[in-house]
Amino acid sequence: MAKTILVVDDEERIVSLVKSYLEQNSFRVITAKNGRDALFVARQEKPDLIVLDVMMPEMDGYDFMRIYQKESDTPIILLTAKIEEDDKVLGLELGADDYISKPFSPRELMARVRARLRRAGQSMPTQGVLRAGELELDQEAFLVKVSGERIDLTRSEFDLLAALMLSPGRAYTRLELLDLVQGTMFDGYERTIDVHIKNLRAKIEPNKRKPQYIETVYGVGYRFSPDA
Repeated sequence: MAKTILVVDDEERIVSLVKSYLEQNSFRVITAKNGRDALFVARQEKPDLIVLDVMMPEMDGYDFMRIYQKESDTPIILLTAKIEEDDKVLGLELGADDYISKPFSPRELMARVRARLRRAGQSMPTQGVLRAGELELDQEAFLVKVSGERIDLTRSEFDLLAALMLSPGRAYTRLELLDLVQGTMFDGYERTIDVHIKNLRAKIEPNKRKPQYIETVYGVGYRFSPDA
């Protein structure tokens, strides 16, 4: 069965271009012109992936993510005309899995769509429930708890935490972690890992200024503490 992609953008030219290219590659495409309409369509259609513009009337991409990420872990690729680093970081912090700047190559967008869908369809090596201190991660139930309280993570955050917990004490480079959670790499992605780590620490660490679980290995990347 063809995967369903929701394309959300207020520019008809962009929607037409992306829709045409995706359909040529055997995807089913549904569209919306702003975040408000996208919420209705996404709730009805349950898309496999969302390509989401940031700047739109009535409800922008950021506000859409603030609402929809509480309801679904559907992968989201942001389309943004903004080039400031803070704007990209905000999108990642709100739960986007990837971003691509306008103007963009349809071939590059397609590669990222396929990478995210491939990653979403894969399962990491499983050990059932992973535990460390007050942290518990259930890979089969896609569930994380801290001190018995459920913590909501995006798919990328969950995959990143699972990868680290599966090999406590091992120092991963950012590129290695990118490959684990994205399935492919593009220029500028290393910053993505830093944002996801920041988000994870804010959600799971008792004191994010003195991380108990996710340690920074200076000059290398990150590791899950073997003493957690």
